[in-house]
Amino acid sequence: MSETSARLLRLLSLLQTHRAWSGAELADKLEVTPRTVRRDVERLRGLGYPVQALQGTAGYRLGAGASMPPLLLDDEEAVAVAVGLRTTSGGTVTGIEDASLRALAKLEQVLPSRLRHRLTTLQKSMVRVSAESPRVASETLLTIAETCLRRERLRFDYTDHAGRVSRRDVEPDSLVNVSRHWYLVAWDVDRGDWRSFRVDRLEPRIPTGPRFTPRPLPEGDAAAYMARRLSSASWPWRTVITLHGSATELAERVWPGMGVLEAVDDTHCLLHLGADTPASLAWMITALDTDFTVTGPPELLTALETLATRCRTAIVAADAESHSLPPDR
Repeated sequence: MSETSARLLRLLSLLQTHRAWSGAELADKLEVTPRTVRRDVERLRGLGYPVQALQGTAGYRLGAGASMPPLLLDDEEAVAVAVGLRTTSGGTVTGIEDASLRALAKLEQVLPSRLRHRLTTLQKSMVRVSAESPRVASETLLTIAETCLRRERLRFDYTDHAGRVSRRDVEPDSLVNVSRHWYLVAWDVDRGDWRSFRVDRLEPRIPTGPRFTPRPLPEGDAAAYMARRLSSASWPWRTVITLHGSATELAERVWPGMGVLEAVDDTHCLLHLGADTPASLAWMITALDTDFTVTGPPELLTALETLATRCRTAIVAADAESHSLPPDR
């Protein structure tokens, strides 16, 4: 590679750091004169890179162009992009699988051998567990994301969990991805309250609008709001139990979407839970591996009693079997 070509790549790498550089700074970094920097900037522009000249500062910055020019990635960035493309090709968003694989093939083709070996080693060690989850069209996600950004009303047809279809008019706030599901958090105009909608169950209607003024979320942010919704409000069976431990101590045992902890004191906290069945509630409560107090609903008490009986029966059977075995010689 010629000295000029190597210098152009070095200059491009500096400009891709998303900061403004003065001509003097670039000249010092490249160990050339400011005049050479100006010539190299013109060469990059000729190759399609939108290098902007900053007025009043004699500086340069790489802007957004009309087409996608080549990028320079360091070792860690290249591996991160490759892993991300591999994961995306089998994710929950439809319409981008082929594009992800094409981009991955192009990247792997130009990777240095040392990086290609690291990536191959990583991919051979990665195991993806197949899980049935709703797929969402990339065009639908983009449409919703644009209305969130532009603060425009979104109208769509929505099918709920019971199969009922309704027309909704909302002020969209955020897209949230939880447990391989995409949710839209929005203010429902007709119902006058915040709601969450499964994106795979909605069909946007075009055009969008009009614009609206954003409202403050009740939980402070969309992630916290969805955590509470998924733990209680959207489930047919709900309960609040008292855990014998502090919220700080038990927070790591409550996985995202499982429930919402509420601190009481240094030795107790409340857990707001929701599930499809009382048996599922009983399983989640006992999975926390801590003492607890529960007062209802009655169906949950029955489910816990059934689980306790099943465990006692298993212990008695195991104890009887151990006593029936011949002694070791």
